[in-house]
Amino acid sequence: RGVRQPERAAVVTLAMADGPPPLDPSPLPTFAEEGFGEKFMRKTRENPLVPLGCLCTVGALAYGLFSFRKGNTRRSQLMMRARVVAQGFTFAALLGGMVATAIKSRQ
Repeated sequence: RGVRQPERAAVVTLAMADGPPPLDPSPLPTFAEEGFGEKFMRKTRENPLVPLGCLCTVGALAYGLFSFRKGNTRRSQLMMRARVVAQGFTFAALLGGMVATAIKSRQ
């Protein structure tokens, strides 16, 4: 039997062309401070269907509660169903806006 020689491990060295990367991160872009009103208006211009859906949801909820308080249960049930539809519309508008923003940022 022959004595088995251990195989030599190949040593791989990576040469850095310009030395190590700099330790200081690149500065992030700065944006102007915007208040609540400016941000709300910018977001509304970007996706106007979301605030519209929110207003419809609140309107249907308020009118449904008002009808319930007055004793008109048929109208109250109809408004609660309208509220669910308005919430679905708002969610779809929010999702659509997110998809459109993602597609726009890739281009």
